[in-house]
Amino acid sequence: MRIAVIGVGLIGGSVGLAARERLGAVVCGYDRSPEALDAALARGALDRACPTTAQAVAAAEAVFVAAPVGELPGLVGEVLAAAPADCVVTDVGSTKRVMRAAHDDPRFVGGHPLAGTETAGVQHARADLFEHATWYLTPSAATSGVLYERLHRLLTGLGAQPTAIDADTHDRVLAAVSHLPHVLANVLVSQAAGTLAAGGERLPATGPSFRDATRVAGAPSAIWTDIYLSNRDALIAEVDGTVARLRSIRDALAAGDAGAIADWNDAAAADRRRLLESQLAGGELFELRASVPNRPGVIAQLALELGRAGVNITDMALYPASDMSDGVVALWIAGERASQRAEELVCGLGFPVARP
Repeated sequence: MRIAVIGVGLIGGSVGLAARERLGAVVCGYDRSPEALDAALARGALDRACPTTAQAVAAAEAVFVAAPVGELPGLVGEVLAAAPADCVVTDVGSTKRVMRAAHDDPRFVGGHPLAGTETAGVQHARADLFEHATWYLTPSAATSGVLYERLHRLLTGLGAQPTAIDADTHDRVLAAVSHLPHVLANVLVSQAAGTLAAGGERLPATGPSFRDATRVAGAPSAIWTDIYLSNRDALIAEVDGTVARLRSIRDALAAGDAGAIADWNDAAAADRRRLLESQLAGGELFELRASVPNRPGVIAQLALELGRAGVNITDMALYPASDMSDGVVALWIAGERASQRAEELVCGLGFPVARP
Protein backbone atom coordinates (compact mmCIF):
# COMPACT_ATOMS: atom_id res chain seq x y z
CA MET A 1 0.00 0.00 0.00
CA ARG A 2 1.13 3.54 -0.80
CA ILE A 3 0.41 6.05 1.95
CA ALA A 4 1.10 9.78 2.18
CA VAL A 5 1.46 11.68 5.45
CA ILE A 6 1.08 15.45 5.35
CA GLY A 7 2.57 16.78 8.56
CA VAL A 8 5.09 14.54 10.30
CA GLY A 9 4.76 15.43 13.97
CA LEU A 10 3.76 13.02 16.74
CA ILE A 11 0.59 11.72 15.05
CA GLY A 12 1.78 11.85 11.44
CA GLY A 13 5.11 10.30 12.38
CA SER A 14 3.37 7.53 14.33
CA VAL A 15 1.10 6.80 11.34
CA GLY A 16 4.20 6.46 9.17
CA LEU A 17 6.01 4.20 11.63
CA ALA A 18 2.96 1.98 12.17
CA ALA A 19 2.14 1.76 8.46
CA ARG A 20 5.70 0.75 7.54
CA GLU A 21 6.19 -1.71 10.41
CA ARG A 22 2.72 -3.28 10.58
CA LEU A 23 1.51 -3.10 6.99
CA GLY A 24 4.70 -3.01 4.96
CA ALA A 25 3.43 0.20 3.36
CA VAL A 26 5.50 2.65 1.35
CA VAL A 27 5.13 6.03 3.04
CA CYS A 28 5.80 9.41 1.45
CA GLY A 29 5.65 12.57 3.51
CA TYR A 30 5.53 16.33 3.36
CA ASP A 31 6.01 18.91 6.09
CA ARG A 32 6.62 22.62 5.79
CA SER A 33 9.58 22.13 8.14
CA PRO A 34 12.59 20.58 6.39
CA GLU A 35 13.98 19.69 9.82
CA ALA A 36 10.84 17.69 10.63
CA LEU A 37 11.15 15.80 7.34
CA ASP A 38 14.79 14.99 8.04
CA ALA A 39 13.87 13.77 11.54
CA ALA A 40 11.03 11.63 10.14
CA LEU A 41 13.39 9.98 7.67
CA ALA A 42 15.95 9.38 10.42
CA ARG A 43 13.27 7.82 12.67
CA GLY A 44 12.10 5.51 9.89
CA ALA A 45 8.66 7.11 9.68
CA LEU A 46 9.03 7.81 5.95
CA ASP A 47 10.45 6.07 2.93
CA ARG A 48 10.60 9.33 1.01
CA ALA A 49 10.38 13.03 1.86
CA CYS A 50 8.71 15.25 -0.75
CA PRO A 51 9.12 19.01 -1.34
CA THR A 52 5.38 19.58 -2.02
CA THR A 53 2.04 18.08 -1.00
CA ALA A 54 1.24 17.31 -4.63
CA GLN A 55 4.34 15.15 -5.01
CA ALA A 56 3.66 13.37 -1.72
CA VAL A 57 0.10 12.37 -2.65
CA ALA A 58 0.61 11.77 -6.39
CA ALA A 59 0.43 7.96 -6.24
CA ALA A 60 -1.13 7.49 -2.81
CA GLU A 61 -3.97 5.12 -1.98
CA ALA A 62 -4.53 6.85 1.36
CA VAL A 63 -3.51 10.27 2.71
CA PHE A 64 -3.36 11.32 6.37
CA VAL A 65 -3.36 15.09 6.92
CA ALA A 66 -1.86 15.72 10.36
CA ALA A 67 -1.64 19.46 10.93
CA PRO A 68 -2.99 21.95 13.51
CA VAL A 69 -6.77 22.32 13.32
CA GLY A 70 -6.59 25.87 12.00
CA GLU A 71 -4.58 24.73 8.97
CA LEU A 72 -6.65 21.66 8.13
CA PRO A 73 -9.42 23.04 5.88
CA GLY A 74 -6.99 24.67 3.47
CA LEU A 75 -4.49 21.82 3.56
CA VAL A 76 -7.13 19.12 3.02
CA GLY A 77 -8.50 21.11 0.08
CA GLU A 78 -5.00 21.26 -1.38
CA VAL A 79 -4.58 17.50 -0.95
CA LEU A 80 -7.96 16.68 -2.52
CA ALA A 81 -7.06 18.81 -5.54
CA ALA A 82 -3.88 16.76 -6.10
CA ALA A 83 -4.81 13.25 -4.88
CA PRO A 84 -5.80 10.44 -7.30
CA ALA A 85 -9.49 9.80 -7.94
CA ASP A 86 -9.35 6.47 -6.05
CA CYS A 87 -7.44 7.79 -3.02
CA VAL A 88 -9.04 8.08 0.43
CA VAL A 89 -8.13 11.28 2.29
CA THR A 90 -8.52 11.76 6.04
CA ASP A 91 -7.39 14.17 8.71
CA VAL A 92 -6.60 13.71 12.40
CA GLY A 93 -8.06 16.95 13.79
CA SER A 94 -9.69 17.19 17.20
CA THR A 95 -12.70 19.07 15.81
CA LYS A 96 -14.64 17.92 12.79
CA ARG A 97 -17.22 20.55 11.84
CA VAL A 98 -14.42 22.76 10.48
CA MET A 99 -14.05 20.14 7.73
CA ARG A 100 -17.68 20.33 6.58
CA ALA A 101 -16.82 21.54 3.06
CA ALA A 102 -14.50 18.57 2.47
CA HIS A 103 -17.29 16.12 3.36
CA ASP A 104 -18.87 16.82 -0.04
CA ASP A 105 -15.96 14.98 -1.68
CA PRO A 106 -16.53 11.19 -1.77
CA ARG A 107 -12.81 10.61 -1.13
CA PHE A 108 -12.77 12.42 2.22
CA VAL A 109 -13.51 10.83 5.59
CA GLY A 110 -12.91 12.99 8.64
CA GLY A 111 -10.91 11.26 11.36
CA HIS A 112 -9.64 11.74 14.89
CA PRO A 113 -7.48 9.23 16.81
CA LEU A 114 -7.87 9.35 20.59
CA ALA A 115 -4.17 8.86 21.05
CA GLY A 116 -1.21 11.03 21.88
CA THR A 117 0.92 12.28 24.70
CA GLU A 118 1.75 15.63 26.27
CA THR A 119 4.83 15.71 24.04
CA ALA A 120 4.92 16.86 20.43
CA GLY A 121 7.17 16.23 17.46
CA VAL A 122 8.21 13.25 15.38
CA GLN A 123 11.00 12.45 17.84
CA HIS A 124 8.25 11.16 20.18
CA ALA A 125 6.42 9.14 17.48
CA ARG A 126 5.73 5.45 18.18
CA ALA A 127 4.54 2.59 16.01
CA ASP A 128 2.28 1.38 18.86
CA LEU A 129 0.70 4.77 19.60
CA PHE A 130 -2.69 3.70 18.22
CA GLU A 131 -2.80 0.22 19.77
CA HIS A 132 -6.40 -0.33 21.01
CA ALA A 133 -7.12 3.40 20.62
CA THR A 134 -10.52 4.60 19.44
CA TRP A 135 -10.19 6.34 16.08
CA TYR A 136 -13.30 8.36 15.28
CA LEU A 137 -14.43 8.55 11.65
CA THR A 138 -17.04 11.03 10.40
CA PRO A 139 -18.33 9.73 7.04
CA SER A 140 -20.99 11.71 5.17
CA ALA A 141 -23.72 10.83 2.68
CA ALA A 142 -21.20 11.55 -0.08
CA THR A 143 -18.52 9.18 1.26
CA SER A 144 -17.45 6.36 -1.06
CA GLY A 145 -18.22 3.01 0.57
CA VAL A 146 -15.18 1.40 -1.03
CA LEU A 147 -12.87 4.10 0.28
CA TYR A 148 -14.45 4.04 3.74
CA GLU A 149 -13.84 0.30 3.91
CA ARG A 150 -10.21 0.82 2.82
CA LEU A 151 -9.63 3.40 5.56
CA HIS A 152 -11.38 1.25 8.18
CA ARG A 153 -9.14 -1.74 7.34
CA LEU A 154 -6.06 0.46 7.28
CA LEU A 155 -6.77 1.88 10.73
CA THR A 156 -7.44 -1.61 12.10
CA GLY A 157 -4.06 -2.61 10.68
CA LEU A 158 -2.45 0.27 12.58
CA GLY A 159 -3.88 -1.23 15.78
CA ALA A 160 -6.73 1.26 16.19
CA GLN A 161 -10.45 0.70 16.71
CA PRO A 162 -12.36 2.79 14.12
CA THR A 163 -15.74 4.10 15.28
CA ALA A 164 -18.18 6.10 13.15
CA ILE A 165 -19.77 9.25 14.56
CA ASP A 166 -21.36 12.30 12.97
CA ALA A 167 -19.33 15.51 13.05
CA ASP A 168 -21.68 17.50 15.32
CA THR A 169 -21.87 14.74 17.93
CA HIS A 170 -18.10 14.27 17.78
CA ASP A 171 -17.47 17.92 18.58
CA ARG A 172 -19.95 17.96 21.47
CA VAL A 173 -18.45 14.77 22.93
CA LEU A 174 -14.86 15.95 22.54
CA ALA A 175 -15.71 19.29 24.16
CA ALA A 176 -16.75 17.32 27.25
CA VAL A 177 -14.11 14.59 27.40
CA SER A 178 -11.03 16.24 25.88
CA HIS A 179 -11.20 20.00 25.47
CA LEU A 180 -12.83 20.78 28.83
CA PRO A 181 -10.30 18.63 30.78
CA HIS A 182 -7.49 20.68 29.23
CA VAL A 183 -9.24 23.90 30.28
CA LEU A 184 -9.75 22.60 33.83
CA ALA A 185 -6.16 21.36 34.09
CA ASN A 186 -4.90 24.83 33.14
CA VAL A 187 -7.21 26.43 35.70
CA LEU A 188 -6.15 24.03 38.47
CA VAL A 189 -2.41 24.52 38.06
CA SER A 190 -2.73 28.30 37.85
CA GLN A 191 -5.06 28.42 40.86
CA ALA A 192 -2.74 26.24 42.95
CA ALA A 193 0.31 28.26 41.98
CA GLY A 194 -1.51 31.53 42.70
CA THR A 195 -2.80 30.35 46.08
CA LEU A 196 0.63 29.21 47.21
CA ALA A 197 2.36 32.33 45.91
CA ALA A 198 -0.13 34.59 47.67
CA GLY A 199 0.70 32.92 50.97
CA GLY A 200 4.43 33.14 50.44
CA GLU A 201 4.60 29.36 50.34
CA ARG A 202 7.27 27.45 48.49
CA LEU A 203 5.63 25.12 45.98
CA PRO A 204 5.43 21.69 47.65
CA ALA A 205 5.67 18.24 46.15
CA THR A 206 2.25 17.49 44.67
CA GLY A 207 0.22 14.39 45.40
CA PRO A 208 -1.06 11.89 42.83
CA SER A 209 -4.55 13.45 42.68
CA PHE A 210 -3.19 16.81 41.60
CA ARG A 211 -0.70 15.25 39.17
CA ASP A 212 -3.39 13.09 37.53
CA ALA A 213 -5.86 15.96 37.24
CA THR A 214 -3.31 18.35 35.73
CA ARG A 215 -1.29 16.01 33.50
CA VAL A 216 -2.37 17.80 30.32
CA ALA A 217 -2.00 21.37 31.61
CA GLY A 218 -0.10 23.72 29.33
CA ALA A 219 -0.33 21.51 26.23
CA PRO A 220 1.29 23.15 23.16
CA SER A 221 -0.43 26.45 22.35
CA ALA A 222 0.33 26.04 18.65
CA ILE A 223 -2.08 23.08 18.66
CA TRP A 224 -4.56 23.84 21.41
CA THR A 225 -5.40 27.48 20.64
CA ASP A 226 -6.87 26.32 17.32
CA ILE A 227 -8.74 23.47 19.03
CA TYR A 228 -10.31 25.74 21.67
CA LEU A 229 -11.41 28.31 19.09
CA SER A 230 -12.61 25.88 16.43
CA ASN A 231 -14.94 24.19 18.94
CA ARG A 232 -15.70 27.21 21.07
CA ASP A 233 -19.52 26.98 21.03
CA ALA A 234 -19.53 23.40 22.33
CA LEU A 235 -16.71 24.16 24.75
CA ILE A 236 -18.49 27.24 26.12
CA ALA A 237 -21.56 25.10 26.82
CA GLU A 238 -19.41 22.60 28.75
CA VAL A 239 -17.67 25.38 30.69
CA ASP A 240 -21.07 26.85 31.62
CA GLY A 241 -22.24 23.42 32.78
CA THR A 242 -19.09 23.03 34.88
CA VAL A 243 -19.59 26.44 36.48
CA ALA A 244 -23.17 25.48 37.40
CA ARG A 245 -22.03 22.19 38.95
CA LEU A 246 -19.26 23.94 40.90
CA ARG A 247 -21.76 26.51 42.16
CA SER A 248 -24.04 23.69 43.31
CA ILE A 249 -21.33 21.96 45.35
CA ARG A 250 -20.17 25.35 46.65
CA ASP A 251 -23.69 25.99 47.99
CA ALA A 252 -23.75 22.55 49.63
CA LEU A 253 -20.40 23.28 51.30
CA ALA A 254 -21.57 26.69 52.47
CA ALA A 255 -24.70 25.13 53.97
CA GLY A 256 -22.73 22.31 55.61
CA ASP A 257 -25.10 19.85 53.90
CA ALA A 258 -23.31 16.54 54.44
CA GLY A 259 -26.08 14.53 52.79
CA ALA A 260 -25.96 16.56 49.58
CA ILE A 261 -22.17 16.31 49.49
CA ALA A 262 -22.25 12.52 50.00
CA ASP A 263 -24.90 12.13 47.28
CA TRP A 264 -22.82 14.28 44.92
CA ASN A 265 -19.69 12.21 45.57
CA ASP A 266 -21.54 8.88 45.23
CA ALA A 267 -23.13 9.99 41.97
CA ALA A 268 -19.70 10.86 40.59
CA ALA A 269 -18.39 7.41 41.56
CA ALA A 270 -21.34 5.73 39.83
CA ASP A 271 -20.88 7.87 36.70
CA ARG A 272 -17.19 7.01 36.55
CA ARG A 273 -17.92 3.30 36.95
CA ARG A 274 -20.50 3.47 34.12
CA LEU A 275 -18.06 5.26 31.82
CA LEU A 276 -15.30 2.73 32.52
CA GLU A 277 -17.62 -0.24 31.93
CA SER A 278 -18.67 1.16 28.55
CA GLN A 279 -15.02 1.27 27.47
CA LEU A 280 -14.34 -2.34 28.50
CA ALA A 281 -17.10 -3.91 26.40
CA GLY A 282 -15.86 -6.65 24.09
CA GLY A 283 -15.99 -10.38 23.61
CA GLU A 284 -16.33 -12.98 20.89
CA LEU A 285 -16.68 -11.72 17.31
CA PHE A 286 -19.98 -12.27 15.46
CA GLU A 287 -20.39 -11.81 11.71
CA LEU A 288 -23.44 -10.13 10.21
CA ARG A 289 -24.09 -9.89 6.48
CA ALA A 290 -26.37 -7.06 5.39
CA SER A 291 -27.80 -6.87 1.88
CA VAL A 292 -27.73 -3.26 0.72
CA PRO A 293 -28.40 -1.32 -2.48
CA ASN A 294 -25.45 0.17 -4.31
CA ARG A 295 -26.15 3.84 -3.65
CA PRO A 296 -24.05 6.71 -2.29
CA GLY A 297 -24.04 7.02 1.47
CA VAL A 298 -25.28 3.56 2.40
CA ILE A 299 -22.04 2.54 4.14
CA ALA A 300 -21.93 5.83 6.03
CA GLN A 301 -25.57 5.31 7.04
CA LEU A 302 -24.80 1.86 8.45
CA ALA A 303 -21.64 2.96 10.23
CA LEU A 304 -23.21 6.05 11.78
CA GLU A 305 -26.33 4.19 12.93
CA LEU A 306 -24.20 1.62 14.78
CA GLY A 307 -21.83 4.29 16.07
CA ARG A 308 -24.70 6.32 17.55
CA ALA A 309 -25.83 3.20 19.43
CA GLY A 310 -22.33 2.55 20.76
CA VAL A 311 -21.87 -0.61 18.67
CA ASN A 312 -18.29 -0.91 17.46
CA ILE A 313 -17.52 -2.44 14.06
CA THR A 314 -14.39 -4.50 14.63
CA ASP A 315 -13.96 -5.22 10.92
CA MET A 316 -15.93 -4.90 7.70
CA ALA A 317 -15.84 -6.03 4.06
CA LEU A 318 -17.80 -5.20 0.90
CA TYR A 319 -19.01 -7.80 -1.60
CA PRO A 320 -20.70 -6.06 -4.56
CA ALA A 321 -22.92 -7.99 -6.97
CA SER A 322 -21.53 -8.66 -10.43
CA ASP A 323 -23.86 -6.05 -11.98
CA MET A 324 -23.02 -3.56 -9.17
CA SER A 325 -26.74 -2.98 -8.49
CA ASP A 326 -26.49 -4.10 -4.88
CA GLY A 327 -24.19 -6.05 -2.60
CA VAL A 328 -23.44 -7.42 0.83
CA VAL A 329 -21.69 -5.65 3.69
CA ALA A 330 -20.05 -8.04 6.15
CA LEU A 331 -19.71 -6.63 9.67
CA TRP A 332 -17.83 -8.23 12.56
CA ILE A 333 -19.14 -7.14 15.96
CA ALA A 334 -17.56 -7.94 19.35
CA GLY A 335 -19.95 -9.48 21.86
CA GLU A 336 -23.23 -11.36 21.38
CA ARG A 337 -25.43 -8.62 22.84
CA ALA A 338 -23.77 -5.97 20.69
CA SER A 339 -24.20 -8.14 17.59
CA GLN A 340 -27.89 -8.62 18.38
CA ARG A 341 -28.30 -4.87 18.78
CA ALA A 342 -26.45 -4.31 15.50
CA GLU A 343 -28.78 -6.76 13.75
CA GLU A 344 -31.84 -4.93 15.09
CA LEU A 345 -30.48 -1.56 13.97
CA VAL A 346 -29.50 -2.70 10.48
CA CYS A 347 -32.85 -4.42 9.97
CA GLY A 348 -34.51 -1.25 11.22
CA LEU A 349 -32.88 0.59 8.33
CA GLY A 350 -34.62 -1.82 5.94
CA PHE A 351 -31.57 -3.97 5.11
CA PRO A 352 -31.97 -7.77 5.46
CA VAL A 353 -29.35 -9.39 7.72
CA ALA A 354 -27.99 -12.93 7.70
CA ARG A 355 -25.65 -14.68 10.12
CA PRO A 356 -23.26 -17.08 8.30
